[in-house]
Amino acid sequence: MLEKLFKLRQNHTDAKTEIAAGITTFLTMAYILAVNPSILSAAGIDSTAVLLATCIASFIGTACMALMANLPFALSAGMGLNAFLAYTVVLDKGYSWQTALLAVFIEGIIFIVLSVTNVREAVFNCIPLSLKKAVSVGIGLFICFIGLQNSGLARSSATLVSLIDFTEDFNTAGICALLALIGVLLTAVLYIRKVKGSILVGIFITWGLGMICEAAGLYKPDDETYLTLFPKFEMTDFSKLGKTFGQCFDADLDNVGIFNFIVVVFSFLFVDFFDTLGTLIGVSSKAGMLDKNGKLPKIKPALLADAVATSAGAVLGTSTTTTFVESASGVAAGGRTGLTAITTAILFLLSMFFAPIFIAIPYFATAPALIIVGFLMFSSVTDIRFSEKNYTEAIPAYLCIMAMPLFYSISEGIALGVISYTVINLACGKRDKVHPLMYVLTVLFILKYAFL
Repeated sequence: MLEKLFKLRQNHTDAKTEIAAGITTFLTMAYILAVNPSILSAAGIDSTAVLLATCIASFIGTACMALMANLPFALSAGMGLNAFLAYTVVLDKGYSWQTALLAVFIEGIIFIVLSVTNVREAVFNCIPLSLKKAVSVGIGLFICFIGLQNSGLARSSATLVSLIDFTEDFNTAGICALLALIGVLLTAVLYIRKVKGSILVGIFITWGLGMICEAAGLYKPDDETYLTLFPKFEMTDFSKLGKTFGQCFDADLDNVGIFNFIVVVFSFLFVDFFDTLGTLIGVSSKAGMLDKNGKLPKIKPALLADAVATSAGAVLGTSTTTTFVESASGVAAGGRTGLTAITTAILFLLSMFFAPIFIAIPYFATAPALIIVGFLMFSSVTDIRFSEKNYTEAIPAYLCIMAMPLFYSISEGIALGVISYTVINLACGKRDKVHPLMYVLTVLFILKYAFL
């Protein structure tokens, strides 16, 4: 049955290799089960509900990828997009998390339409490569900054932000920040040494060090802000999912404004659209799945699986579900078909039974994962050409990158990148470099600033 369903021999693989690759992919990206509840709970969403929603959405999206496209790619709540929802849309703009989830749901529906038509190629081709790379780099810096804040390493000061004084409140904030710093170095070493699941292993080791410190009296919980680090071993409360399931349809748009809401939807769509395409092409290239023209033959069902997962995830109660670049780990382990993906999907589903453990992981233990994932996204900066003859490309990319962490907003980075690219190239007599659709995007972003 597996041979008929996944065409193993045709793809020069076998069931044992595919299952092992699926386990590898899961271990590499399972950190999201600890990080996503940590981020979205900041927006007021119940952490247990987020974890359950993440597990189910990951299962649905990855299973769709396996059965619709027969590709070894896994999906889960996308990093950067979850931070955008919590810290920009909810905490900065003041929208409810229900409104944010409705924006994600609509974005998924639009993505479904784009995935079954040729519009995606037109939109994809209108954005210059330098800006596509810049979005990834900027999100990497944004995620890193959130990790530094969550860990307590970075705190507000007279200079806006500064390094924590480790000696001040050492038994609470100080020791947590120190453990986070140790966790970053440890996770980096594990990743460099190619330890499977290095980011997840780093989270658990950092958490374990925290529990040792608590047992030794170095960390002292106060039952208000700094809770005990020891988890409660109890059954998962599956009823918690009811706190988020379908809540996106209860959003109150009267206090938001339709234009503001459209801007949020577009921001989610833009980041998800290009992040997914970039991941699919990049991982497929490593797996030798691209045709002679550099295209992925099964990209339409792959994009459709991604879009379905996004809308399903929003209904369940989590941020945009997207294809993970960590899928490359399973490909490197020999995964070539949907059997790899279906293995990962099943493991995500089983993870629901360990919800009490994942949601008990403290912020300082998940912060190293955010910082290292930020580095992985930041590495795309080497693909941007900063030579003098490419300044019309490089300066808009630079503005896009720096705006995201400094303005604490992914959407502001995208807007400044698009506007500056169009204006600079027009002013420098390089009209031929600006796609007609870029003018449309530029006008929309300018209208946003004019009327918000």
